[in-house]
Amino acid sequence: MLNIKRLFLLISLSLLSASCATSDKEMEEKNHEPGSLDLIICSDPRPQICTREYDPVCAKLQDGSVKTYATGCTSCSDSNVESYQKGACGVVSLDQQDPAAP
Repeated sequence: MLNIKRLFLLISLSLLSASCATSDKEMEEKNHEPGSLDLIICSDPRPQICTREYDPVCAKLQDGSVKTYATGCTSCSDSNVESYQKGACGVVSLDQQDPAAP
């Protein structure tokens, strides 16, 4: 009876440690959302259909200029866009403003 309990305990601990090891990696990949400093590179194939929402991004075009798009999906659907960052172009957040400015 003691051997059966040990075997059951050993199997349970093995399964628990295996599930924790894979879920940590999966959680890290799933929970990473682009931040304002993350540069997302557009790659082929380009999106053909995007949802209608507004989560502005600042896209860098092939000629070096920048343009605000509604989402990362809509920016990458434009073949002139190389990459984008979260947030509209030219918008300064409150924590980045100059305190001496009126």
